[in-house]
Amino acid sequence: MAQTKSTLKQRANVAFQDDFLRKAVRFTADRLRGRKADSTGALGDWEEWRERGRAIRSHVIENLDYYLDQFIRNAEKRGIHVHFAKNTEEAIAISLKIAKDKNTKLVAKSKSMVSEEIHLNHHFEEQGIECLETDLGEWIVQLAHETPSHIIIPAIHKNRFQVQELFEKESGEKLSSDTKVLAGYARRKLRQRFAEAEIGLTGCNFALAESGSVVLFSNEGNARMVTTLPKTHIVMMGMERIIPSWEDLEVMANLLPRSATGQKITVYMTALSGPRRAGEVDGPEDVHIIILDNGRSAILGDDEFQEVLNCIRCGACLNVCPVYRQVGGHTYGGTYSGPIGAVITPLLMEDKKQWGELAYASSLCGACHEACPVKIPLHDMLVHLRRRYVEAGFTPLTERMAYKGFAAGFKSAGAYKLAGKSARWVQLTMMGDEKEESVLAKNTPMHGWTKYRTLPEPTKKAFRDRWADLAAEPPQAPRGQKPKKETE
Repeated sequence: MAQTKSTLKQRANVAFQDDFLRKAVRFTADRLRGRKADSTGALGDWEEWRERGRAIRSHVIENLDYYLDQFIRNAEKRGIHVHFAKNTEEAIAISLKIAKDKNTKLVAKSKSMVSEEIHLNHHFEEQGIECLETDLGEWIVQLAHETPSHIIIPAIHKNRFQVQELFEKESGEKLSSDTKVLAGYARRKLRQRFAEAEIGLTGCNFALAESGSVVLFSNEGNARMVTTLPKTHIVMMGMERIIPSWEDLEVMANLLPRSATGQKITVYMTALSGPRRAGEVDGPEDVHIIILDNGRSAILGDDEFQEVLNCIRCGACLNVCPVYRQVGGHTYGGTYSGPIGAVITPLLMEDKKQWGELAYASSLCGACHEACPVKIPLHDMLVHLRRRYVEAGFTPLTERMAYKGFAAGFKSAGAYKLAGKSARWVQLTMMGDEKEESVLAKNTPMHGWTKYRTLPEPTKKAFRDRWADLAAEPPQAPRGQKPKKETE
């Protein structure tokens, strides 16, 4: 995964200054969320489908060793070479050996989050091997020398004028900003490269244990070109991507596109079951599947986090997350963004101190859990991560002292009253106005809050003081009821 020296707060501050990014992310997320509501409503009982998806994925993860063994045996029977990579280094070494054995100069890639996770493009290029992204969004961010900002829509943060500028720089031609013109240029440019590539590389949406097949979901058709024209096909697969059967695939084929883009069915669903057979006119002559662990096995058996491996990478949690909608994907600093990234990145990375802060990039509203097609309780996991972060002593000393003071204040009635009176004074001194925060607010730990919000003016009299006055007043009769006359 990506390594970054900047902090979450620093990256968020950069995003807050980019008005276009925030507007673009919110606009696209709203569209995807609206489409999802329409498509899931047409399916019937969406909650029943979600429960079926959760049951399938949980069953697989609880029996992952069995299904991995079954998948590997069936894939090898079909002539597929299966490799297991314990970590990033092993996955890169296997990929480079295959490429060098084939005298590879060009690798044509379809979308693969696992290859992003291990920075495979960079390692290929270091060895003089061109690695070309053929998914339109991935190609755009590759030309911009950026990483994907969304699991499903990598270039969610770009508009057509920015894409026009990138394409003109790449082509040396003058192009229109019309989206059809830009898409047409990308199609012409990329199509000629498919036949030139010695290797086609893809990810894996689902691997079917009962047949040893790999299934790809795509909307642009590039995945079929990548897996048809080059003589060698490499599949980069996270070890948890297994499902038991074709019958289970039917459930996932309904859940994934609806949750990801609001489509009732994806444009292309491609099942790959080995190299080209005798008599077939196209397809690869050699197929390799690299199954990556890279920290996933450490999550197995963890009661608090095992369910995160159920994820089908639909991106639905990103589209509803109020934090992601404000700052976009690059703020998370790693391969995976949004709520799923805030959970899985700290679990997969060795540096828990640096990446553990991602658990605080959440309002804990629970929208991610409601959106997840396989019911992963991401909001609960974020709380568990925060607890582990605190227990490990990674929180700042000032924060630890503040919470100790908070606890002490709630243990004593006198301290609580004093704190309440002090808070009113602090609130008065930090109010500022709508355009600029107060001088005091700029120099306190509350600066992160007051920089973007103004504190309300406190009431002239505190509730506790008003309560004492109310207690001294004679009782009032309920409305509509006359008070009883006093009897002699």
